[in-house]
Amino acid sequence: MTQKTDLTESFRKLFVKADILFHIFAALLLLIACGFMFYYAALNIVHPSRDSIIRLVNDVLLALIILELLWTVIRFLKKQKFLLGPFLAIGMIAAVRRILLIEAQTSTMEHVPVEKLYEIGLSAVVILILMVAYYLSAKAQKIE
Repeated sequence: MTQKTDLTESFRKLFVKADILFHIFAALLLLIACGFMFYYAALNIVHPSRDSIIRLVNDVLLALIILELLWTVIRFLKKQKFLLGPFLAIGMIAAVRRILLIEAQTSTMEHVPVEKLYEIGLSAVVILILMVAYYLSAKAQKIE
């Protein structure tokens, strides 16, 4: 019986080590991705135009999303408790990013399609819901 337990424990340790290794690799890839986003953002500053400024904001918001994901991986590697807040923040940033992108796309149109207006409205509702969820999550953490 102890041999079976030892084998199970060996496999568990191996899988935990592999999991940690993959998390480290994911963190490195997220850092590289964030570096590329800042590189492209810097290129948009060098050649300013109306479209490049919109792309700059888009790239910076995407970099913020990537950094929030990176902090989640870092928390895992430090064996800290899982937090819901960063994921809610990522959702809010993504929704704001989508609204800005739609606004940029439609700013040059003579007639804005109704679907785009619905999409902006839906993104705004998502932001409100995520804000309420973030507030409730913060309250629940204080109670804990």
